Amino acid sequence: MAYACAALSDPERTYRRIDVAGRAAQAANGAGLVRLLYEELIASLRGAAFAAEARNRGVKSERVTRATAILFALEAGLDFEAGGDVSRTLATVYAGARRQVLAASLEDDPAPFREVAADLGEIAGAWASLAA
Repeated sequence: MAYACAALSDPERTYRRIDVAGRAAQAANGAGLVRLLYEELIASLRGAAFAAEARNRGVKSERVTRATAILFALEAGLDFEAGGDVSRTLATVYAGARRQVLAASLEDDPAPFREVAADLGEIAGAWASLAA
């Protein structure tokens, strides 16, 4: 019963959780899961930009928190032994993106969120080709 009440109180959030869970189940390999994380990361950054534009600090904070958590997850999943220089480069990119996102979270300028989303979108494209 508690689940039903929670689902009714925020149906958008419930739908999003079900959608993400379903897509995660379909991502059968590591590259597919990474692709999914990038999709969620970019969506969170775009949502933060939109919220910053609308001066909706609550939504912006939620999206920044989600984006930051995904960046940490991506970095934690790096295999530095097998990945070598690529893993080290990605770790640097993720750390830089986190710094940019956190700095942008203190302002109401959507541009930094969009810039990070665009930069990471290029990397996401590479992962999408691996997952295909």
